[in-house]
Amino acid sequence: MPVHNKLVRDRILEVIEKAGKTYTSRILDEKEYIAEVKIKMHEELAEYEAAQNDQDAVEELADLLELIHAAAAIHGATPEQLEKVRQEKAEKRGGFNDRIYLIEVADD
Repeated sequence: MPVHNKLVRDRILEVIEKAGKTYTSRILDEKEYIAEVKIKMHEELAEYEAAQNDQDAVEELADLLELIHAAAAIHGATPEQLEKVRQEKAEKRGGFNDRIYLIEVADD
């Protein structure tokens, strides 16, 4: 039996059961959950970086977004509140659409 030892999506256990397989799982405490969300973010980011086509890249971005929503909830924010903060930052400092790559800033 493969050992996974990782945070999984809420309905994965249903998928495993429907496949006729058995599993062992447990519920993480708050501290463990925060740590595992961070670990899972790194995993999904690596999968995004390794994506070979747009479809796979978008799938991995969706996973990252789900984890970002989970992390926001950990910190007491809803997806809507997170989006509001994102929009405010974009208004003040801009987004990343212009592809600007800063080389250096001269000290006066």
